[in-house]
Amino acid sequence: MTTGWSRLRHPIVIAGLCLVLGLVLAHQSGLRLNTTRSIPLGLYRMSNDPIVKGAYVLWCPPERLEFDLAKERGYIGEGFCPGGYGNMMKKVVASDHDIVSVTDDGVRVNGTLVPASQPFEEDSMGRPLPRFRVTDHVLASSELLLMSDTNSRSFDARYFGPVHRAHIQSLIYPVWTW
Repeated sequence: MTTGWSRLRHPIVIAGLCLVLGLVLAHQSGLRLNTTRSIPLGLYRMSNDPIVKGAYVLWCPPERLEFDLAKERGYIGEGFCPGGYGNMMKKVVASDHDIVSVTDDGVRVNGTLVPASQPFEEDSMGRPLPRFRVTDHVLASSELLLMSDTNSRSFDARYFGPVHRAHIQSLIYPVWTW
């Protein structure tokens, strides 16, 4: 005699296996899900296109104290990047030879203030945030300034400065966002 659970167990296992297989195939085909507020929420497709200003990128943070603190506090997740960091997604707001200033007033790129870029002194729990300040820094061709364009409280270049291009894993394009 079979119980109700026995009859249901088989289809549930098959559905679960299909879901896992679908997720693995999506990941292998270059699809990535963004669940943070650093860029618009949604599904993104990885690309080998050249990195340009205004593009979204998927990247591994460098092993530095600012990112250790960010992981410890939950600003970034744990993952498979060096240092045990999770991948991050940000927008490239400055690159090749752009002139960048990060002051208490905000981030300026070639003299233009980036909207909603004023650094905060503390996070939402009252803990002090890292301070990165620079005036009229000319980005080397190997440097990028990565920021959120959707969240004024994002952990971004205001707190850690430029990132080397070698940390970029891929350009990403939105497939479906909300």
